[in-house]
Amino acid sequence: MAWLACGYFLSYIPYVLLLKALTSGIPPFAGAPVDGPVLLPAAALGQLAVMPVLLLATGWWRHARRPADPDAARTAPPLAQVVWAGFFTSLVIGTTALNFTFTHVSVLFVLLLMRGGVLITSPLVDKARARHVPRSAWTALALSLVAVLVAVGGVRDFDLPAAAAVSVCVYLAGYAGRFEIMSRVAKSGVAATDRRYFVLEHATAPLFLVALLAAGALAGQPGLRAGFTTFLTTPTAWTAAGVGVAYEVLFVFGTLIYLDRRAFSWCVPVNRCASLLSGLVAAYTLHHLAGLPAPTDAELLALVLVVAAIAALSHPALAARRRRPAGPARLVLFVCGGNTFRSPLAELIARSEVARYGRTAPAVRITSAGGSQVTAGRPGARMSPHTGTALAALGIRPAPGPGHPRLRRARPLTPRLCRSSTLIYCMTRDHRDALLALVPDVEGRTLCLDPDRDIPDPHGGSAEAHLRCARHIQRAVRQRLHQFLAADPHPSTPGID
Repeated sequence: MAWLACGYFLSYIPYVLLLKALTSGIPPFAGAPVDGPVLLPAAALGQLAVMPVLLLATGWWRHARRPADPDAARTAPPLAQVVWAGFFTSLVIGTTALNFTFTHVSVLFVLLLMRGGVLITSPLVDKARARHVPRSAWTALALSLVAVLVAVGGVRDFDLPAAAAVSVCVYLAGYAGRFEIMSRVAKSGVAATDRRYFVLEHATAPLFLVALLAAGALAGQPGLRAGFTTFLTTPTAWTAAGVGVAYEVLFVFGTLIYLDRRAFSWCVPVNRCASLLSGLVAAYTLHHLAGLPAPTDAELLALVLVVAAIAALSHPALAARRRRPAGPARLVLFVCGGNTFRSPLAELIARSEVARYGRTAPAVRITSAGGSQVTAGRPGARMSPHTGTALAALGIRPAPGPGHPRLRRARPLTPRLCRSSTLIYCMTRDHRDALLALVPDVEGRTLCLDPDRDIPDPHGGSAEAHLRCARHIQRAVRQRLHQFLAADPHPSTPGID
């Protein structure tokens, strides 16, 4: 998350600088001030031109295709829903640029209205979607709102024409619609799901924006009509297109921040704080280079409050790192609902895989658990009779003792066991959500065993269904243990790569 926030911060600075240079007529970017509606078409076309280049260069365009695997297809974001998200996002993109271009309106004042509005929206969306909102996120949210209020108190010009007020309202409505859809069909922690959402929203939003602006020009809006005709033939249009290119870059970082599976009340302050810091840097740069007003003392105090909000957001991760078990031995925990087939099978497969590494493997302990905290499982239940058959089919012979499938009983999941684990692998996203509701502070080291799809419960199915499940688990365990043992001993939650 830190590198995404840093990327967003760095990319937002040239975006604001280019917009202000155009609307203020600062040479050499513009010989005269350019109205907001006039520069919007060139900016939108600039983003539209760069968007496919980025998707092709990174290879992300492949994630737009619906998965062929039926299980993965069930978790893929529906195309119609993501297209609607692209529409709402196009409103955000257009009004973001427009809000910075109104004359006789403090840019920082509008910036703070936008940031404060989204900060208020984020916990409402989280609560509506029943997401866990940790105490640290509420603290950071409160500090961010206080920062907005303090900075607003130092803004010199509070003139807000009706058009600007409408633009800010459309901006907030766009974010509310985008967040509502994103929270339903993405933000899952499953890489394939979030990647598909990212690519489809990324591809449709600039298309919607150009179409909406073109519709406005055809309807007779003079600024948009000039933007699509005479302005595009001027050298200044290239600078306006650069605004769209800059937004394309910050759009990537911003969207990846929002797609983090943690609550919006965690992600939004990260995004908003980075942009507010960028606004302050841009304001000082414009003050020194073009003589525009410098930030006020109140705005600098707001910056201190923003840093405090970031510190509050960082506290859970730092605390979890301090609680990480010391010494060379690390504990890997597998979790399912009843701890009678999937998670104990993963435990036994993992022990067999670790043994194959021999002395080259770092010290690691492996266990499994489940029970009522995750689903309706019953601690103390016997293992599924299919466990031994599945292990034999996989060529695994469990060592004699209490861990043998014939003797082993279901183990309850406890907060203490979760906190003492270096890594926790859950069979499904629902298991992970339930575990994090029980122990929110282990989020950074709690993953789905298969990052692309759930491992369904074969309970009540045939022996063949249990064997298919066992092979699925074996493939996922081998992949995860290779990452854990041969690469990074303390991997974090994977994002979009």
